[in-house]
Amino acid sequence: MMGSSEERVVAVIMVGGPTKGTRFRPLSLNIPKPLFPLAGQPMVHHPISACKRIPNLAQIYLVGFYEEREFALYVSSISNELKVPVRYLKEDKPHGSAGGLYNFRDLIMEDSPSHIFLLNCDVCCSFPLPEMLEAHRRYGGMGTILVIKVSAETANEFGELVADPVTNELLHYTEKPETFVSDRINCGVYIFTPDIFTSIQEVSTQRKDRANLRRVSSFEALQSATRSLPTDFVRLDQDILSPLAGKKQLYTYETLDFWEQIKTPGMSLKCSGLYLAQFRFTSPHLLAHGDGTKSAAITGDVYVHPSAKVHPSAKIGPNVSISANARIGAGVRLISCIILDDVEIKENAVIIHAIVGWKSSVGRWSRVQASGDYNAKLGVTILGEAVTVEDEVVVTSSIVLPNKTLNVSVQDEIIL
Repeated sequence: MMGSSEERVVAVIMVGGPTKGTRFRPLSLNIPKPLFPLAGQPMVHHPISACKRIPNLAQIYLVGFYEEREFALYVSSISNELKVPVRYLKEDKPHGSAGGLYNFRDLIMEDSPSHIFLLNCDVCCSFPLPEMLEAHRRYGGMGTILVIKVSAETANEFGELVADPVTNELLHYTEKPETFVSDRINCGVYIFTPDIFTSIQEVSTQRKDRANLRRVSSFEALQSATRSLPTDFVRLDQDILSPLAGKKQLYTYETLDFWEQIKTPGMSLKCSGLYLAQFRFTSPHLLAHGDGTKSAAITGDVYVHPSAKVHPSAKIGPNVSISANARIGAGVRLISCIILDDVEIKENAVIIHAIVGWKSSVGRWSRVQASGDYNAKLGVTILGEAVTVEDEVVVTSSIVLPNKTLNVSVQDEIIL
């Protein structure tokens, strides 16, 4: 049976919804967060193109709460480009991370897959999916979780887990623990056999039984937070991973590459840089080159959309991504920034550690800059859509909401 050509794999990518991306404002005011470009490609494109490397991939499903029309164009173009069917499935109401999967089980099982990948759209990593699948087959369990070692100080922001150092079996799982458990964390990338659906069903059934029990008994005092959850609301971490740990069902696969969660605009700039660096190995044709003679001087990893116009006297990089129809003027200096569609950067302007929103313009000799501390609230300067920075204006460590005009310099401000 191992690796037979009959085995088919499907992938499910959780993309969340408009209420989820609130920390991603003002950028999510214009575009669903999963479609925000990192390294010049929509955020969700990175896990999708990683799925393309899985042998016998039959189908990719995107599951979320956005309106279908918001994904329709992207889904049809990516299906054509990758020659893999990609479908967007809209959840009717929140079902939890595991419940959402279960909700669409009939569609997911349509191709009778032997394995199901489950990925979160807002994590940035190298997505070593074929390697995970191989390890998962060796382990012979129901599920395998991608994990990474982090510093002990930051571990408690995530799901911490303990695995057997020899067999890699998941022994213990705690979501955001109060005290230190482990420096290995859950990356939000999984592979399961179809048995996962039985496990999710069992959680629902237990809930229904408990609810029925409560109706016939008078132990109302035993009410707890979990008991009041809807029976079809099933969380992957608390309801599946924690209870199944130590039961020879779940295993871990450790990535030694990078991993970040893309919660804020600042982190998206860091992740854009991580993906650009990965292009060196996966898609070198996407990286720009130039020595300042016929085309602009490029340092480090830079993506320039074919339709963008960059003056040969500009200096670009490292970690710069320039989107469609952007115009970069003479003598401009761009370092560590994302320049979105239809932006104009005029002569001799400098952009450092910033994201310049769609249709914005930055005037001559102006500066848009920040410290580059990706975790700080104002560590990256963000200009929303259609912001105008006039000539000789300096914008430092600020967030500017759409359609504003700045004719005086600002620092450490959120401009509403």
